[in-house]
Amino acid sequence: MSLSDTSPAELNVDAITFDNSYARLPARFYQRISPVPVKAPTLIHFNRALAQEHGLNIEGLSGEMGAALFSGNLIPDGAEPIALAYAGHQFGHFVPQLGDGRAVLLGEILGANDRRWDIQLKGSGQTSFSRNGDGRAALGPVVREYILSEAMHALGIPTNRSLAMVTTGESVFRETVLPGAILTRFSSSHVRVGTFEYFLARDDLEAIKLLADYVIDRLFPEAKDAANPYLALFECVRDAQASLVASWMHVGFIHGVMNTDNMAISGETIDYGPCAFLDSYDPATVFSSIDHAGRYAYGNQGKIAQWNLTRLAECLLSLLDEDQNKAITSAEQALKDFADIFDACWLDGMRRKLGMTTALNDDLAIIQQLLDLMKKHQADYTLTFRYLSDTVGVKSDISWLTATFEEDISWQEWLNRWHQRLDTEDQSVEQIVQNMHSVNPAFIPRNHRVEQAINSAVEGNDFSEMERLISVLAKPYDDQPDYVDYINPPKSEERVLQTFCGT
Repeated sequence: MSLSDTSPAELNVDAITFDNSYARLPARFYQRISPVPVKAPTLIHFNRALAQEHGLNIEGLSGEMGAALFSGNLIPDGAEPIALAYAGHQFGHFVPQLGDGRAVLLGEILGANDRRWDIQLKGSGQTSFSRNGDGRAALGPVVREYILSEAMHALGIPTNRSLAMVTTGESVFRETVLPGAILTRFSSSHVRVGTFEYFLARDDLEAIKLLADYVIDRLFPEAKDAANPYLALFECVRDAQASLVASWMHVGFIHGVMNTDNMAISGETIDYGPCAFLDSYDPATVFSSIDHAGRYAYGNQGKIAQWNLTRLAECLLSLLDEDQNKAITSAEQALKDFADIFDACWLDGMRRKLGMTTALNDDLAIIQQLLDLMKKHQADYTLTFRYLSDTVGVKSDISWLTATFEEDISWQEWLNRWHQRLDTEDQSVEQIVQNMHSVNPAFIPRNHRVEQAINSAVEGNDFSEMERLISVLAKPYDDQPDYVDYINPPKSEERVLQTFCGT
């Protein structure tokens, strides 16, 4: 173990047991580097439920010991800290070397069924990939990622998770001086499309094969027995991405920076930067301050996922077939299928949001008509779907819907059409309402609520609003009457129009 001057005298070696497979790959896959110690780490939040779920020693990771470990001041036995190499297309432009410029992978643990999980420190100091950056993270982006990633998990969407937040006792310099912090990420892998691109840019076909074999063994072992394991790998990644991005759309999530270096091969949501959730529905919505052309707008996310997958297919061509023409044909067919798979995932989820458990030909038209009405009336995306269940059977208070859609005759026509469609379902009214509530959250990370939590933490060192929001978002589908204010959209003066990366 290694200790800084401010670290505890010794580490409970049972706190984390590592088994580091990525560090056994060749040296060109990463840089071996330890986190840069910080002045005065303080543990401000520890995800005890996540730690317990994966058999980690909760007491050994709490308090002063946790602060030392999650800041990188103390490296536990068995850890092999590395910064991963990768490249990426950023807003369509290729950058041949990116890599972990402010993150260090401490190591991996084995969970149930020997599934591997990465434990990574984000904001842990400079690496060889920092490109003149300081390698640090400000408190605001750390709070944002913790809140958003845990909320996404509670919503049932694949995502990296957050194990802990630590303040460093040091300042970082962006547009202003800000308190520094470090986030501990918990993920099934940090291999990205950009990891494959890194080696393709160097014409390192041996590394591409090593990486593909590694990903198959770790994430998609079912591909190993296929007639063409590498084509099966690509199809697994394709299907996972189609499902993931469709699930984003279902809850109104906008990733904001869908660069290839932010697209995990595992099919998990990673790199929560300027992400946000829709308030009023509009497929052209963009929050990211750096997405000037709307490349990553809400409604473009499916197309961008396919674009990113095309870059991955280019990396795998040498593995798909020795005959390049045959390899290209296989890749093109697999990519062509993406649109159908994505559309099917999206449509299935939208049916469920409207209480439909069967599939009829007219369903897409019903869904699209509702979305058109929502855009016309600037209806809140989350509340429209949550409150629609109140119009089924014995009507409850539907004043919000009535006020939102005013006296629009098209709204009443749509409502009648949808109710007639529900009459074809072999479900009771109670079942329909229950099913709708199970997929239409009442609580999402409202952008203004997240900003309020961040501002309280950054400006006043007050984490009470952050803790409250984390607690509420852990049960997004429950009514939680004590927190009804957290359901509401922002007032005009509370609206968040832009979100920012933390770099």
